[in-house]
Amino acid sequence: MIEFRNVSKRYDGSFAVDDLSFTVAEGAIGVLIGTSGSGKSTALRMVNRLIDPSSGTIHLSGTTVEQLPPVKLRRRIGYVIQSVGLFPHWTVERNIGTVPHLLGWPKAKIRDRVAQLLDLLRLDANAVRHKYPHQLSGGQQQRVGVARALAADPDVLLMDEPFGALDPITRTALQDEIAFIHQQTKKTILLVTHDIEEALKLGDTIALLDRGKLVQAGTPRDLLTAPANDFVRDFFGGANLGLRLLEIETAATVMRPEKRIDGERNEAEAIPASMSLHRALSLMVARGVDRLPVVDDKGAPQGTLHLADLAKR
Repeated sequence: MIEFRNVSKRYDGSFAVDDLSFTVAEGAIGVLIGTSGSGKSTALRMVNRLIDPSSGTIHLSGTTVEQLPPVKLRRRIGYVIQSVGLFPHWTVERNIGTVPHLLGWPKAKIRDRVAQLLDLLRLDANAVRHKYPHQLSGGQQQRVGVARALAADPDVLLMDEPFGALDPITRTALQDEIAFIHQQTKKTILLVTHDIEEALKLGDTIALLDRGKLVQAGTPRDLLTAPANDFVRDFFGGANLGLRLLEIETAATVMRPEKRIDGERNEAEAIPASMSLHRALSLMVARGVDRLPVVDDKGAPQGTLHLADLAKR
């Protein structure tokens, strides 16, 4: 668990973060979002003491971060940044093994851990472990950065706009990877982003900041259906709040338990039950249909998604 208790950070009398109280539950993904200069990255960096708070306390599973020496603390926390920060003259394997090496792990254990993480992140270990960062694509580099952050099996993962410099297709793929990794590892994750779709897709709880102050915190549904004020409503889309709501629910939640459409199910047109309703609506429009068959992750029919039910939703 990560808990901010009345945390503030001042620079020359001005507040970068002002009396922030916010909790990310054990094993959940918390998101800090806001306008530029809202204090979200400053708040994140206070967790691993790259920045120390001016007042207030930050707790990790009940222990304040100030109780631990910064170096020891950072070795317990995975950290992923936008620019990746890989060492350019080290191989992928050596980059990923940085913290385990510092912790004195045996070479064989480090080698096995590297292979395990590359497999988790869907990278071919034999193909990439001996390459250097410049030999990888941007998406591959970011995956290696995530692997390095996870290498020593930390309890907490901090991510500071990790996908901001990537193209939309790669960004979406890596968001899916993070969701998959979280499902597999149950790590507590704190993510900073300026991307609303990313926050709604990944966050179990979201904190919206403005000029250093917390405006509202809650689940994605809380912020979309019960915005605290006009700032929250406008930030999350104003007139587009209905479409935003479709982003946080999946086909499985709305589909009818029908197995066929007009007497026949077209497998090529089927969508996975995990697909967001927003994406499903887009496919309906693109295909000129008012319903789609839904299948599970093994391709077995689950039901039918109807346009009329999306409108009601």
